Amino acid sequence: MPDRTRAVADLPELAELAGADRRTCLNLGIDTVAVDDDLTATDLAERAARAVLARAGARAASLGALILVESRAPETLVSSDATRLQHALGADAATVFTVGGLGCVSVAPALLAARGLLAADPDLGPVLVVHGSKPAAKTRYRHPVTVNGDSGQALLLGRPHPAAPVRILDLVQRTNGRYWDLFRLEYRDRPTDRWREECRDLPEYSFRLAMESRHRLSGLVDELLARNDLTRADIAGYASQNLSAGGLAFTEETLDIGLLPSCRDNLRRFGHLGPNDVFLNLYTALAREDLVEGDRAVLVNVSPVAAWSVLLVEIGPQHGREGTV
Repeated sequence: MPDRTRAVADLPELAELAGADRRTCLNLGIDTVAVDDDLTATDLAERAARAVLARAGARAASLGALILVESRAPETLVSSDATRLQHALGADAATVFTVGGLGCVSVAPALLAARGLLAADPDLGPVLVVHGSKPAAKTRYRHPVTVNGDSGQALLLGRPHPAAPVRILDLVQRTNGRYWDLFRLEYRDRPTDRWREECRDLPEYSFRLAMESRHRLSGLVDELLARNDLTRADIAGYASQNLSAGGLAFTEETLDIGLLPSCRDNLRRFGHLGPNDVFLNLYTALAREDLVEGDRAVLVNVSPVAAWSVLLVEIGPQHGREGTV
């Protein structure tokens, strides 16, 4: 996380907003966002990758694969951020590629790919999943959804091990291409100062997609639990992505649950961090001992493209929790 923060009330774009839109922004439940305009998404990803390798006592040269969750707006076209990161880390032997296209749900296919690689090759070394989160446009407020902060995140994954601090048990993901351009940012032949993410149809986002998300999330959680022979009583905590206070309340109402306190705390302090939200919320809960060894938790992710995912994890020994998943 960048060292610097910026108050949402001080964001320069608020001065350009109409009164109702400004109130919407200030009522999202986000007080500050983490900001470092000098760092690119790849810089943030590299810092996170180096930190997790150091904490785990792992070498980049031993990685079997490096999966980059792609940025929504790469610094340059045609070039490869994934192999740039490979070179910077010295992960020369790793299989390297990117995944993306699903907004904050994009961490789900990255985990699915990691699981597939580890299952397919018994000799493969650990897999590093990395993402640097930066807003696509110059402005950080995405009307009427959220405010984006900056962050980097890295997850080091391996085969099941009794000492693993977090065990990923299962993952379900679904998409609906009907909403593929509900949010878009026109950039060709436009200077970056004029980039603006826009919602094609606000009522469709606020009502139709919301109703579909309600149905999808309920069904996905039921499916996830049923195929693992679990019930709601077996789940110690739920974490969601951080879009807004209203979004967190919507998830709680939809699933008839209470989210972990780390969700609202991190929303207030950091804003929306794209695919990094759910694991930030999970590991914050672990640090506070809101979840302990043996607990199971469900991580819920929604993206307006539209995509939905639910992830089942089990908490293991916590002596090594900083470094590995």
